[in-house]
Amino acid sequence: MKIWLWTAFFTFLPISELRGGIPFAIANGMPWHWAYFYCVILNALVAPAVYLFLDSVHKLLYRWGFYARLFDKLVKNARRKLTQKVERYGFWGVAVFVGIPLPVTGAWTGTLGAWILGLSRGKTMLAVLAGVLLSGAIVTIVVLTGIEAVDLFTKNVNH
Repeated sequence: MKIWLWTAFFTFLPISELRGGIPFAIANGMPWHWAYFYCVILNALVAPAVYLFLDSVHKLLYRWGFYARLFDKLVKNARRKLTQKVERYGFWGVAVFVGIPLPVTGAWTGTLGAWILGLSRGKTMLAVLAGVLLSGAIVTIVVLTGIEAVDLFTKNVNH
Protein backbone atom coordinates (compact mmCIF):
# COMPACT_ATOMS: atom_id res chain seq x y z
CA MET A 1 0.00 0.00 0.00
CA LYS A 2 2.85 2.39 0.78
CA ILE A 3 4.29 1.96 -2.71
CA TRP A 4 0.99 3.06 -4.27
CA LEU A 5 0.78 6.14 -2.04
CA TRP A 6 4.39 7.19 -2.56
CA THR A 7 4.04 6.59 -6.29
CA ALA A 8 0.95 8.81 -6.32
CA PHE A 9 2.83 11.46 -4.34
CA PHE A 10 5.81 11.51 -6.72
CA THR A 11 3.58 11.40 -9.80
CA PHE A 12 1.45 14.33 -8.69
CA LEU A 13 4.40 16.54 -7.67
CA PRO A 14 5.13 19.24 -10.27
CA ILE A 15 8.86 18.64 -10.02
CA SER A 16 8.90 14.88 -10.58
CA GLU A 17 5.64 13.84 -12.26
CA LEU A 18 6.11 10.68 -14.35
CA ARG A 19 9.90 11.02 -14.22
CA GLY A 20 9.67 10.29 -10.50
CA GLY A 21 6.57 8.14 -10.15
CA ILE A 22 7.26 5.43 -12.72
CA PRO A 23 10.90 4.73 -11.75
CA PHE A 24 9.95 4.72 -8.05
CA ALA A 25 7.10 2.28 -8.63
CA ILE A 26 9.13 -0.10 -10.79
CA ALA A 27 12.17 0.06 -8.48
CA ASN A 28 9.90 -0.90 -5.58
CA GLY A 29 8.44 -3.95 -7.27
CA MET A 30 5.32 -2.67 -8.99
CA PRO A 31 4.91 -4.38 -12.39
CA TRP A 32 5.80 -1.97 -15.17
CA HIS A 33 2.36 -2.09 -16.79
CA TRP A 34 0.64 -1.21 -13.49
CA ALA A 35 3.18 1.55 -12.87
CA TYR A 36 2.59 2.98 -16.34
CA PHE A 37 -1.21 3.01 -16.18
CA TYR A 38 -1.41 4.14 -12.54
CA CYS A 39 1.02 7.01 -13.05
CA VAL A 40 -0.48 8.08 -16.40
CA ILE A 41 -3.98 8.24 -14.94
CA LEU A 42 -2.79 10.23 -11.94
CA ASN A 43 -0.68 12.59 -14.03
CA ALA A 44 -3.55 13.16 -16.48
CA LEU A 45 -5.63 14.36 -13.51
CA VAL A 46 -3.19 17.26 -13.10
CA ALA A 47 -4.92 19.25 -15.86
CA PRO A 48 -8.35 19.43 -14.18
CA ALA A 49 -6.67 20.03 -10.81
CA VAL A 50 -4.65 22.92 -12.23
CA TYR A 51 -7.75 24.45 -13.82
CA LEU A 52 -9.67 24.14 -10.57
CA PHE A 53 -6.83 25.75 -8.61
CA LEU A 54 -6.22 28.52 -11.14
CA ASP A 55 -9.89 29.35 -11.48
CA SER A 56 -10.34 29.77 -7.75
CA VAL A 57 -6.98 31.22 -6.66
CA HIS A 58 -6.59 33.42 -9.72
CA LYS A 59 -10.02 34.97 -9.18
CA LEU A 60 -9.12 35.75 -5.57
CA LEU A 61 -5.70 37.18 -6.38
CA TYR A 62 -6.92 39.15 -9.38
CA ARG A 63 -8.73 41.48 -7.01
CA TRP A 64 -5.35 42.79 -5.90
CA GLY A 65 -4.12 45.53 -8.20
CA PHE A 66 -0.49 44.42 -8.06
CA TYR A 67 -1.32 40.85 -9.07
CA ALA A 68 -3.74 41.95 -11.81
CA ARG A 69 -1.17 44.29 -13.38
CA LEU A 70 1.60 41.69 -13.19
CA PHE A 71 -0.62 38.93 -14.55
CA ASP A 72 -1.98 41.06 -17.39
CA LYS A 73 1.54 42.09 -18.40
CA LEU A 74 2.78 38.47 -18.29
CA VAL A 75 -0.14 37.22 -20.37
CA LYS A 76 0.15 40.06 -22.88
CA ASN A 77 3.87 39.36 -23.40
CA ALA A 78 3.39 35.59 -23.58
CA ARG A 79 0.55 35.87 -26.08
CA ARG A 80 2.46 38.38 -28.21
CA LYS A 81 5.49 36.09 -28.39
CA LEU A 82 3.66 32.80 -28.79
CA THR A 83 0.41 33.53 -30.62
CA GLN A 84 1.66 32.42 -34.04
CA LYS A 85 3.17 29.22 -32.65
CA VAL A 86 0.10 28.44 -30.58
CA GLU A 87 -2.19 29.00 -33.56
CA ARG A 88 0.09 26.85 -35.70
CA TYR A 89 0.77 23.99 -33.27
CA GLY A 90 -1.97 24.36 -30.61
CA PHE A 91 -3.06 20.90 -29.52
CA TRP A 92 0.05 19.11 -30.79
CA GLY A 93 2.36 21.75 -29.34
CA VAL A 94 0.94 21.19 -25.86
CA ALA A 95 0.97 17.41 -26.34
CA VAL A 96 4.63 17.35 -27.39
CA PHE A 97 5.62 19.81 -24.65
CA VAL A 98 3.98 17.60 -22.03
CA GLY A 99 5.21 14.42 -23.72
CA ILE A 100 8.92 15.18 -23.58
CA PRO A 101 10.03 14.04 -20.11
CA LEU A 102 12.51 16.80 -19.32
CA PRO A 103 12.70 19.17 -16.37
CA VAL A 104 10.16 22.02 -16.60
CA THR A 105 8.02 20.12 -19.10
CA GLY A 106 5.01 18.09 -18.13
CA ALA A 107 1.34 18.24 -17.25
CA TRP A 108 1.71 21.06 -14.71
CA THR A 109 3.56 23.54 -16.92
CA GLY A 110 1.72 22.45 -20.07
CA THR A 111 -1.64 23.11 -18.46
CA LEU A 112 -0.48 26.39 -16.93
CA GLY A 113 0.89 27.55 -20.28
CA ALA A 114 -2.28 26.58 -22.12
CA TRP A 115 -4.37 28.40 -19.50
CA ILE A 116 -2.27 31.55 -19.77
CA LEU A 117 -2.49 31.46 -23.56
CA GLY A 118 -6.24 30.96 -23.46
CA LEU A 119 -6.46 27.54 -25.11
CA SER A 120 -9.73 25.71 -24.63
CA ARG A 121 -10.04 23.42 -21.62
CA GLY A 122 -11.23 20.45 -23.61
CA LYS A 123 -8.38 20.58 -26.11
CA THR A 124 -5.88 21.26 -23.34
CA MET A 125 -7.02 18.27 -21.31
CA LEU A 126 -6.87 16.00 -24.36
CA ALA A 127 -3.45 17.37 -25.31
CA VAL A 128 -2.19 16.82 -21.76
CA LEU A 129 -3.54 13.26 -21.84
CA ALA A 130 -1.80 12.59 -25.17
CA GLY A 131 1.43 14.06 -23.81
CA VAL A 132 1.20 12.10 -20.57
CA LEU A 133 0.68 8.85 -22.52
CA LEU A 134 3.80 9.62 -24.58
CA SER A 135 5.89 10.74 -21.62
CA GLY A 136 4.85 7.69 -19.60
CA ALA A 137 5.87 5.41 -22.46
CA ILE A 138 9.27 7.11 -22.80
CA VAL A 139 9.98 7.00 -19.07
CA THR A 140 8.87 3.37 -18.80
CA ILE A 141 11.04 2.30 -21.75
CA VAL A 142 14.06 4.13 -20.34
CA VAL A 143 13.55 2.56 -16.91
CA LEU A 144 13.07 -0.93 -18.36
CA THR A 145 16.05 -0.75 -20.70
CA GLY A 146 18.29 0.69 -18.04
CA ILE A 147 21.14 3.10 -18.19
CA GLU A 148 22.29 1.88 -21.62
CA ALA A 149 19.34 3.71 -23.14
CA VAL A 150 20.57 6.97 -21.64
CA ASP A 151 23.96 6.43 -23.31
CA LEU A 152 22.27 6.85 -26.69
CA PHE A 153 21.48 10.46 -25.80
CA THR A 154 24.57 11.43 -23.84
CA LYS A 155 28.22 11.86 -24.67
CA ASN A 156 30.58 9.41 -23.01
CA VAL A 157 33.56 11.41 -21.73
CA ASN A 158 35.50 8.36 -20.49
CA HIS A 159 36.82 7.44 -23.95
